Amino acid sequence: MPTSSETSVVLPAHLHARPAGQLAQAAGRFSSAVQLDYEGQTINPTGVLAVMALGATAGKTVVVRAEGEDAEEAVSALAEILTRAE
Repeated sequence: MPTSSETSVVLPAHLHARPAGQLAQAAGRFSSAVQLDYEGQTINPTGVLAVMALGATAGKTVVVRAEGEDAEEAVSALAEILTRAE
């Protein structure tokens, strides 16, 4: 049975090209449907440009959400990337 998972991350730095690329690469490894929510926008983080277009900045909260067989692992992996962004 598919599961869902969600967590909020306060960004330590602006969401620029390097962490956006890491997010896109990580999101593509999971079978679950993954989403990032930021200030009323929801995107699929498998695309670097979509992640960068969010315009998420340091000190703001991004919600990571996933639904599927590996949802918990997907949310955990993406949240870790977001918390390490520099």
